[in-house]
Amino acid sequence: MGMVINMQVMRYINLFSKISRVNTKNCFVYNNQIYFAVPQSKVSMAIGKNASNVRKLSEILRRKIVIVEMPGENNLNSVERFIKNVVSPIEFNKLEIKGGIAVITAGRQSKAALIGRGRIREKELGEILKDNFGILKVRIA
Repeated sequence: MGMVINMQVMRYINLFSKISRVNTKNCFVYNNQIYFAVPQSKVSMAIGKNASNVRKLSEILRRKIVIVEMPGENNLNSVERFIKNVVSPIEFNKLEIKGGIAVITAGRQSKAALIGRGRIREKELGEILKDNFGILKVRIA
């Protein structure tokens, strides 16, 4: 489950920690947005009063910033809630995990949005799930 942190991600994490005063080890890019996963008890502190921390980070980095709840345990419900937070506002019907492969079932429009042009979103989601949960492959059906 080891996540590879490159220098750019390290800079994002350091800037996030300085501005929000919340420590996190989990930062990733999905759909050209920067996501920070923080413990559930620290989400409101990370966002800041009137979303001031998010706005400040967004202005500095010139990208949309999203703060999501870090999954506590590695069970199906927590993985499903984490994926729903990441791909929001796109909705999917069901998530199944069989032998290291996550199968996400969605409607036609949602399926197209989850896959993305050139399968880029599907690949990004696969990397995120591999780093956080050890899921080897993502299939969208």
